[in-house]
Amino acid sequence: MEKQPKLTAKDQWGVFKRLMRYAIPHKWSITIALFFLLLTVAGSIIGPLIIQTFIDDYLTPLQFPKSEVTTLVLVYIGLQLFIVAVSYFQLLRFQDIALKVIQQMRIDVFTKVQGLGMRYFDQTPAGSIVSRVTNDTESIKEMFVSVVVTFLQAIFVLIGVYIALFSLDVKLTFASMTLMPLFLLIITIYRRYSADFYQDIRERLSQLNAKIAESLSGMGMVQAFRQEQRLSKEFDDINEGHYRAGMRNIKFDSVLLGPFIDLLYAFTIVFVLGYFGFMSLDSAVDVGIIYAFTTLIGRLFQPVQQVMQRLSIFQQALVSASRVFKLMDEPDMEPLQHDAEQKKVQDGKIEFKNVTFAYDGKNDVLKNISFTANAGETIALVGHTGSGKSSIINLLMRFYEYEKGEILIDGVSLKELRKAELRNKIGLVLQDPFLFYGDIESNIRLHNEGMTSEEVRAAAEFVHANEFIEKLPSKYSQKVTERGSTFSSGQRQLVAFARTIATNPKILVLDEATANIDTETEVAIQTSLEKMRKGRTTIAIAHRLSTIQDAELILVLHKGEIVERGTHQQLLNQKGLYFMMYQLQNGIVDDAI
Repeated sequence: MEKQPKLTAKDQWGVFKRLMRYAIPHKWSITIALFFLLLTVAGSIIGPLIIQTFIDDYLTPLQFPKSEVTTLVLVYIGLQLFIVAVSYFQLLRFQDIALKVIQQMRIDVFTKVQGLGMRYFDQTPAGSIVSRVTNDTESIKEMFVSVVVTFLQAIFVLIGVYIALFSLDVKLTFASMTLMPLFLLIITIYRRYSADFYQDIRERLSQLNAKIAESLSGMGMVQAFRQEQRLSKEFDDINEGHYRAGMRNIKFDSVLLGPFIDLLYAFTIVFVLGYFGFMSLDSAVDVGIIYAFTTLIGRLFQPVQQVMQRLSIFQQALVSASRVFKLMDEPDMEPLQHDAEQKKVQDGKIEFKNVTFAYDGKNDVLKNISFTANAGETIALVGHTGSGKSSIINLLMRFYEYEKGEILIDGVSLKELRKAELRNKIGLVLQDPFLFYGDIESNIRLHNEGMTSEEVRAAAEFVHANEFIEKLPSKYSQKVTERGSTFSSGQRQLVAFARTIATNPKILVLDEATANIDTETEVAIQTSLEKMRKGRTTIAIAHRLSTIQDAELILVLHKGEIVERGTHQQLLNQKGLYFMMYQLQNGIVDDAI
């Protein structure tokens, strides 16, 4: 379970202040919204005072001067219409501010995700990240829309109502204020315990998203191996935990928020009516004052009750914000480049010098790796699963930071080259290529505005991808669904080849790039690869040894070390690990093996 430290009162205050910083760019809009809110509150307080005037000055003495009463009625109706109009603009303004704040926050967190190192994605389920970017930020939006507006409204109402109450009866107003510490006590108790409940809920929701994402991305395997029942059971367990956490929170809310506040309101009304009752024993009490006082007390409790009811939203938002900020503060960023001198990749010569690397910082997966790939040469990496082939490529692509040894391109440390320079000069083709939602042309172009349609087609022709693209109903405009699921593995690979060659890289990195291509297509691809490799340094991972026999250097890896190196024929003559692999792949049984 993804577990976060408990949020203390200090932590919650820090999260709230950080959230409020997002509102600073909208200070003028907030000022206007607050002005509208102030007008709305003022109108809601003036209304009962107008009715009090009508009751005491006209209704009680049964005197109804036509002009004065008509004026009073028109003023009251006009006031209500004014409140409705101003409330509309006030709510609209606050909603606009909230949406803009969340829009910026989502941009910030998504930008942060794009810059995180691969280690973070290795350790964090994708569904959990999606939950933070979507569900948690949506919860924060509700805080800006509901809680902040309600809280500000409550402050204005409290000030306005107490001013009106003091103008009616000073002693009674002071007496009614004795209940305020009870509100503060309830808020303190609620804030102390509810954060734990909401943190549990958000974490379980994150697990739900992670399980859904895993099931959807691996649906083929789920159905092929009949894992539907197991995954449904696991999902039910997580969902049941989320339900129990939600019920614990609802029970807690039900005790502290609604009934308790209603009870305090009832006691206050009884107290006020009792006070006026005793006063009436000595002297007459104006009915209008009783009406105004009880109505204003109701107006006082209404925003307080709304604040209490929205404390749950507030606590959810703080927990959600803490999760979002934890992601935004994640220190495991992609490796930094020290690119002060703006150095360029000219020839593509690659040097690994005593490189040692561990994904977890403890268990080395590469041990003292050293080799040189001269410009234009092809270096092949072979070895059993887990031998470290992909780790070499991961370091060359700067997906992970290495601490021991050095990697040079054209004599310049990999760490001193700009990221844009590396990405432009190194072309990567993976065994399982990723296609983006869009069409064929956009997947080859990758939204490079400087690339023409003719260049896209030339790249496709170069790798023989045009042969299947031209047969599609819409050709280069053919729609590509998520991950290119409507195309075969070989077709996706051909598009990936075209995408790579279109950028004209100096260094070519192939991770078993022909593994998913049929034999007939592979022959054409091998011809294309020979053209692609001319003038380019190529690092190729190969499981089928027949595809790398012409490599200038073959490195045989075993448990993170280079145990053999040489050309294809040299390695066969050594009769070592490479020789054994070659014999097995070609179905040759040798008693000497």
